[in-house]
Amino acid sequence: MDKIQYTQKPKEGEPWDVAIIGSGPAALTAAIYTTRGAASTVLFAGATWGGQLMLTTEVDNFPGFPKGIQGPELMMRMREQAERFSTEIIDSLVSELKLEGNQYFYLTADNQKYFAKSVVVATGAETKWLEVPGEEKLRGRGVSSCAPCDAPFFKDKEVIVVGGGDSAMEEALVLTKYASKVTLVHRRDEFKASVAMQEKVFTAEKEGKIRILWGTGVEEMLGETVLEAVKLRTNKDSKQAGELKDGLLKEIKGEVIDEDDNLFWKMPINGVFVAIGHVPSTNIFKDILDLDEKGYMKRFEKDGYKTLTSKKGIFVAGDVHDFHYRQAITAAGFGCMAGMDALKYLDKPVPTW
Repeated sequence: MDKIQYTQKPKEGEPWDVAIIGSGPAALTAAIYTTRGAASTVLFAGATWGGQLMLTTEVDNFPGFPKGIQGPELMMRMREQAERFSTEIIDSLVSELKLEGNQYFYLTADNQKYFAKSVVVATGAETKWLEVPGEEKLRGRGVSSCAPCDAPFFKDKEVIVVGGGDSAMEEALVLTKYASKVTLVHRRDEFKASVAMQEKVFTAEKEGKIRILWGTGVEEMLGETVLEAVKLRTNKDSKQAGELKDGLLKEIKGEVIDEDDNLFWKMPINGVFVAIGHVPSTNIFKDILDLDEKGYMKRFEKDGYKTLTSKKGIFVAGDVHDFHYRQAITAAGFGCMAGMDALKYLDKPVPTW
């Protein structure tokens, strides 16, 4: 498809209208809006572009694709659309963002310096993985971090969810609608999730929809091409330990290795959903922009803007600030908002349908 030239690339030494840091749905949507609004736009996609959807298989909940779409294909289409409107995409990681005087920002990527009048930060948040043997190899092959994305692929199968916070509760509850058995694995003897979410899970447990393994952690994920089982470690002091030999292990026909303070055992399983949190990609911004106690970027609604950061001229979009929804469609929505805010800041026309 031919490019549509709404704006010209700035001459050497002149600033871009907008610099976008990131390459997921928020970043690419922002780029579509800023370029269509006649703002010259450079997007720094990083060494591995596309965000978390590049690790997702079938995406069934993004509007416009009634038969679903593969995550990487969806991201490629977004990228092609941004490039169609003449977004300059650089597959490099931004290592520095600073204010140049009182007017422009400069960004450093691969030891090159780029100037911009405004910036959209859309660096996203990364899944906090367990980092146990077998996990990386089996991602997308039974190991996931998103139940709303992948739960339908585990219909009538047995899965476990690892975690004890609200995210883990939500993942487990979503999976009860699809999986034949959902086991919630938590390394402590109590959850840290909100009372409301715990009550929902305990109700589901009473109804036989969820089984809880207390004081238990995943040691290893097993399988050559797909996930087949997990090796678990249960603390002998936990309330779960006494139930192992009499109940669960008889059910799965397993055996226990008693070693020091722990019981090691293996559970055959079809899927593992890791829900121990996310890490926002905000490291390079901590000295220039306000972050909350978890490292997420603060978003301010003031001066007529909805996506403003603590620095005038810098806007934020997507999972880098949104730790509540964390969906591709909401990230794209925030990208639209940030792109429109940047156009307003630059006093550029906002594109219409």
